[in-house]
Amino acid sequence: MSDYVGRGRVSEKLCIGREVFPAFYFACGLMTKPKAKPEILAPCGNLEAFFAAIECGADAVYLGLKEFSARAKAKNFTLGELERMVAYAHKEQRRIYLTLNTLIKERELPKLIEVLSAAEAVGVDALILQDLAVWRLARKFFSNFELHASTQMTVHNTAGVEMLEKMGFSRVVLARELSLKEIQTIHNRTSLTLEHFIHGAHCFSLSGQCHFSSWLGGMSGNRGRCAQPCRRRYYYKGKSGYYFSPNDLSALELLPELSRAGVMSFKIEGRMKSAEYVASVVSAYRLVLDAAPNKRGKAIAEAKEKLRASFGRLPTKGFLPDPAPVDIVNPAVHGATGLLLGKVEKTQAGRLMFSLRHPLHLGDRLRVQPATDKPGTGFTVRELYLGNKSVKQAGKHSRVSIGTPPGKSFRKGDAIFKVSSGQVFSLSEAACRKRLAAAEGPQLPLQLTVVFPGSGRLNLIGACAGVKLQREFSVQTYPATERPLTSESLIKVFSKTGNAAFTLAQLDCPELPAMVLPPSQLNQIRREFFNELSEAIAAWRQASTKGLVHRACADLLPADSKTSGSQASFGVVIRHVRDQHLVKNSLIDTLYLPIAAGAHRRVDPRNKNMLVWDLPLVIFDCDWPAYQQEIETLLTQGYQRFRLHNIGQFRLFAGCQDVALEAGYRLFTHNSQAALAWRELGAVAATCNVEDDRDNLADLLQRNTGLLMSVIAYANVPMMISRVPMRNIKPDRLLVSDRNEGYRVESRQSLTVVRAQKDFSLLGHLHELSELGCDRLVIDLSHVGAFSAEGKRILNSALKDQQLPNTSSFNFFQGMA
Repeated sequence: MSDYVGRGRVSEKLCIGREVFPAFYFACGLMTKPKAKPEILAPCGNLEAFFAAIECGADAVYLGLKEFSARAKAKNFTLGELERMVAYAHKEQRRIYLTLNTLIKERELPKLIEVLSAAEAVGVDALILQDLAVWRLARKFFSNFELHASTQMTVHNTAGVEMLEKMGFSRVVLARELSLKEIQTIHNRTSLTLEHFIHGAHCFSLSGQCHFSSWLGGMSGNRGRCAQPCRRRYYYKGKSGYYFSPNDLSALELLPELSRAGVMSFKIEGRMKSAEYVASVVSAYRLVLDAAPNKRGKAIAEAKEKLRASFGRLPTKGFLPDPAPVDIVNPAVHGATGLLLGKVEKTQAGRLMFSLRHPLHLGDRLRVQPATDKPGTGFTVRELYLGNKSVKQAGKHSRVSIGTPPGKSFRKGDAIFKVSSGQVFSLSEAACRKRLAAAEGPQLPLQLTVVFPGSGRLNLIGACAGVKLQREFSVQTYPATERPLTSESLIKVFSKTGNAAFTLAQLDCPELPAMVLPPSQLNQIRREFFNELSEAIAAWRQASTKGLVHRACADLLPADSKTSGSQASFGVVIRHVRDQHLVKNSLIDTLYLPIAAGAHRRVDPRNKNMLVWDLPLVIFDCDWPAYQQEIETLLTQGYQRFRLHNIGQFRLFAGCQDVALEAGYRLFTHNSQAALAWRELGAVAATCNVEDDRDNLADLLQRNTGLLMSVIAYANVPMMISRVPMRNIKPDRLLVSDRNEGYRVESRQSLTVVRAQKDFSLLGHLHELSELGCDRLVIDLSHVGAFSAEGKRILNSALKDQQLPNTSSFNFFQGMA
């Protein structure tokens, strides 16, 4: 239920409406909470999927608005629709989590504040977020929200969860790369609710750490616009394959193990999927979760039949049984989803003919996938023929023809996939909208006191949603010879709240005089009082919301607030301690060096203050003690500067004095509110998002965040960082796309790193960045070596601000969508 439920005290004698406010009565001890059971959390990208999830047994749904959703290509919802959906879900005792899990541009911060205010007003149960701008604004101005950390935050260890708990989060969506054993380790150290994906598409990369789509055309996955280049075909040593396309997760048989490991929310992926998909998957997992232990086997068999209608890729249990799975990627299998029905045999006059490998019905949705790597064409079957006879369904092995969309052409050999079935969930969009329109708005609990202070007078005192209204009415009463006015008769009258946004939760009345009050008079008083109370609540809400939005917007940093300083300094990322001699160059004031056991012993003491120790993006729990010990050693040796790349790494320095922590570019600083968040968490410097564009960088850098702001000016940016092993791919040979783009695959510390052949470079534009307000320009030479011929060439060009050929400016000019 939404936050307003359960705030007040309920009279045990006169409490009413328990079926409407269960959480309210749980809080008061008047109802017994059932034993905790993991929730099934369903995706909702359109209205039909919302009702499919509710009807098929989801305990909660997660959905996005038109703005700030990590699935921007889903239909998503307006605020008006969200309000009705919250009302409907709460009436059904279900929860709604709003996804605001994208990176926010500086100019979008005022709009974000409006969305936060509106979402709080309609009573969504929680926010799922990635950008710490959302965390900071919600915590400071919209504190009624429950905060869930998105899987986009790449939380993969105990320290990350502990840090989130300290920051006020109540739930974390763990990285999908964790095993059951690793999840159990985390659970043993936290009271946060753990959420984990149990079904749906896998990303090859760690969530939140993929730049692949953004690199190819500015369509950032961190902005909800992933173009899925990982699903495309690539060539290695002349052999084609889908090397980056993982199979779909299906943890149907692991629900008890997940529950024992501490997962309390079972999350289904698929906000881009159909209502049919949602219905099939939710009902399958509901069946297994609710089955008695001695009937689980039968339930799993039945559930697998249901899942056949979800038409995903080949199933895998992912990383849950083993952190190094061997079945997660099969390069020989096409990355597209769906049940293969057959291949186009003939096309003719708006029809295509093929032989069925599985049954087909009118209303099923198909996708025709060309043999090339181009996107497929999806459509719903409206015409189905056996020969020349129109039919509603056709069986396996039948040779059929179907009508195709106007203007679309297909070729012999194109594959035909069924992606959803019209037989699974048939509620139309129009029917869904009609049902939604009938949903009542959220009902607030009203506490009402009725007092008769003297003859001919009645006082009403109502308290609801922060508003208190007191009114006195003149009444005409009569002595009662029998059946005098009682508290029960008053409850009956004042429970009739009509279309008001509140419902009577408590009625208090002192000892009533033995009298009779005409019902018509009492009803008239009720109508007048409730009308005035409704208007007062609406006015208070409007004023409160407007004032809160105004204060939040006023708190945003103004443009041009940063004092123009001197020319930006240079920082260089090096790979080996031997490259520390770069400090002899007077233009370089900082060197970034990866943390390695004993590396400090080879550092020249004169270079100590210029050195920043660089932590890796990923430190699993099994490796944490080694890093903890090494950092303790560095601190003992007097080193103070460290660059962090994951939220949990702040825990390594808890209680440390005189340390200078930098937020690396993997800790996204895409706006000034995120920068302020890092500052509040203990950072003294931050690095702008490497995939950012010139306009947003300009907006961010001209604001005085109190941090030293760095910009990556040259690097070989990893496209993806993954835990998926690729044992047969060597870094000496490139994987090449159909577009002739080359990518190199490396294995580092049990991780797979995919890099573009081209380097990222803003050389030639460094003076502009300095004028925009950049304090430090970072040149990453870790992939070539600082004193190699290529390293010297890059550094020389950087110091002279000269462009280099055969490099990419990433999104700097093309923009980041």
